[in-house]
Amino acid sequence: DLPQSFRREHQELLRAGITTWPAVQAIDEHRRILKKMREIVIGAAQMGPIQRADTREAVVARMLALLDQAKDAGCQLVIFPELCLTTFFPRWYIADQAEVDSWFETEMPNAATQPLFNRARAHSIAISIGYGELTPDGRHFNTQILTDRQANIIGKYRKIHLPGHDECDPERSFQHLEKRYFAPGDLGFPVFRNMDAWMGMLICNDRRWPEAYREMGLQGVELIVLGYNTPSGNSQNADETPEMRDFHSDLSVQAGAYQNSAFVVAVAKAGNEDGHPLNGGSVIVSPDGVILQKAKTLGDELLVQACDMDATAFGKASVFDFKRHRRIEHYGRIATQTGVIYPDGKEG
Repeated sequence: DLPQSFRREHQELLRAGITTWPAVQAIDEHRRILKKMREIVIGAAQMGPIQRADTREAVVARMLALLDQAKDAGCQLVIFPELCLTTFFPRWYIADQAEVDSWFETEMPNAATQPLFNRARAHSIAISIGYGELTPDGRHFNTQILTDRQANIIGKYRKIHLPGHDECDPERSFQHLEKRYFAPGDLGFPVFRNMDAWMGMLICNDRRWPEAYREMGLQGVELIVLGYNTPSGNSQNADETPEMRDFHSDLSVQAGAYQNSAFVVAVAKAGNEDGHPLNGGSVIVSPDGVILQKAKTLGDELLVQACDMDATAFGKASVFDFKRHRRIEHYGRIATQTGVIYPDGKEG
């Protein structure tokens, strides 16, 4: 007798000329194999602090250790943080443009990072890393890339929502000069096919903006990966605690995951960098918005989670079935207006 789960399909199998139970079992096993191919074992490679004096080679050595740990854990994809090759240099006002440029990479991979790509290829692990990008025509971006399991770069994202300010502000407890050192990203929010899944990237402050997730959600994204360097304190509000900043990070990521029925992996660079503390709290979040894994330290730490990309399907076909439920005729302000305009016409 066939198990109950097969009885509905039995007639179709008979019509197709498949009449023996071993053949049915073989088809079921094939289905299980196909389904397992949609499972990706993901490593969130949180990194501890990188000091201003640390060399790229020293940092890459730490990344290699995390990558080896990921291989032993069975990871197929490993996510590293924003600006993971250097300290978070936008906390300083730097007048010398040559010094500014020294924090950026002019090619990827380069001599310092080639060992990381080589190791990833040897381990058959796809990677995503964040770094400062200096283009041949002299533009500066905060960039994240994604590779396949052969270490070929298959996707690039440039940070769009740049926080902070563009001139030295003596009223702040520390500087946050991303608007000075980076141009806003010019690639939009692309989604890439990789490892039989639809993947997208964000960087740090982007995770706080629901438009960023929805842009990718409308492209069917199933996995969003992002790195961040988040100061433990607010330079303009000393009363905002590290715990509150951690809560806001989780809130943003969980909401983005749930409202677009996608996995989100958010990976921190954490700890005390040259006297400036950064929050940790790296997370892997399910399409239901549930935190599956969360970092416990402020140092180099690997989170591991098997994520079934098919788990994104239910939300996309029900509560967040965009084709059935979105009402774009009422969303005009989102794409045409930046700042607040009150109903009486005054600007906020």
